[in-house]
This record gives sequence, structure tokens and C-alpha cells, in this order.
Amino acid sequence: MYIPAKYVHTNLIAHDWRALARFYEQVFGCVPVPPERDFQGETLEAGTGIPGAHLRGMHLRLPGYGDAGPTLEIFNYNVLADAGKKAVNRPGFGHIAFAVDDVAAAQKAVIEASGMPVGEIVTLQVATGAKVTWCYVADPEGNIIELQAWAK
Repeated sequence: MYIPAKYVHTNLIAHDWRALARFYEQVFGCVPVPPERDFQGETLEAGTGIPGAHLRGMHLRLPGYGDAGPTLEIFNYNVLADAGKKAVNRPGFGHIAFAVDDVAAAQKAVIEASGMPVGEIVTLQVATGAKVTWCYVADPEGNIIELQAWAK
């Protein structure tokens, strides 16, 4: 069954949601979408299945899509579950990706903003002949980001 849908946001749960939001604002030009969120009580507990849940955070407009584009939702819960080891090949959510003009410069900017390298910068050619230069990096909380630039 087809359900008419429109992509809205991706959520990251952070240890320090304000610091992580600043990282995405400063490095990728994401823009805050007010208001900040601050939820608690029976309805949040029912929706999350977490007794005593208190959720705080904000949405950031992702670059390249204007005022109606999708957001990156960065939240923090008062009680956090163990994150486990993040890896590019772990089943489930793997990474978010940003198209950039210069992968090396973007990688450097991420690292200078307290991010971390994950792999090396490489170039792959797809079946059409187009080439993508890319690398994985991680934000300050270890969430994996792909930086990519396409060429014909």
C-alpha cells in the first residue's frame, strides 16, 4: 500500500544538544527553527514509552532547500540509553550526507570544529561514468556524516 508522504526530519539524540546544534550551525550552515522544544509529562511518556521522560532540543533547517526544507532535529532526554558502538556498516541508521564543493576542505572544517575523521577521502566511479569524491567524518558526539562532491 502506497502512503503519500513527504520527508520531514532526521533526529539525533545528543548528550549536549546545544553544543551539537552549534556544531551543525557553524560547520554546515544549518539554521535554527524556533521554538526550542521542552516536553515532559504523561503524553510524552505515553508516546515514547519512557517513564519520567523529559525531552529538550531544537530543529535546524538543513542547507540547500529553503524555508520549507527538511530539518535536523537535535534532542536530549533526561535519561539516555547506551548508544553502543557507531559504525558505518551497522544495520539501521548509518549516516547523514552533505554535498559540498570541496571534500577535503569540508573534512578539515569538521575536524577543526571538534569532529573526527572516520575514513580517508576516496573517489568512486558509478556505472554512468560520474565520479563521487567522498569521506566519512563524525560530529563531536560520534554521529557519522558523509561529505560528498560529484563530478561528471
